[in-house]
Amino acid sequence: MARVKRGVTSRAKHKKVLKAVKGQWGRRKNTIKAARQAMEKAMQYAYRDRRNKKRDFKSLWITRINAGVRAEGMTYSRFVNGLSKSGIKIDRKILAEIAYDNPEVFKTIVKKAQAALN
Repeated sequence: MARVKRGVTSRAKHKKVLKAVKGQWGRRKNTIKAARQAMEKAMQYAYRDRRNKKRDFKSLWITRINAGVRAEGMTYSRFVNGLSKSGIKIDRKILAEIAYDNPEVFKTIVKKAQAALN
């Protein structure tokens, strides 16, 4: 069986890593050992933050809805309770967009939620 020389494989693997860390600072962008460590850490952060992004956006939506609801003299928790009792099924993302872009439409939704609570 013929001997396999690994230069082509190693170069391809190194190129893949160096391409991933392009734009890093110092030795991290051109030394393979440091670059591999930087890439692995960056991928850990990316994995973690793909989940945290969902958490952060939900928090932002709740804050925007709460601000819009408090302008109408209500709290967020009572508003959500009123929505469920009135049978309005709009998710937080859309409610936040409505509160931010169309305050008049949001006021009508708040009025329906208040009516369901009374």
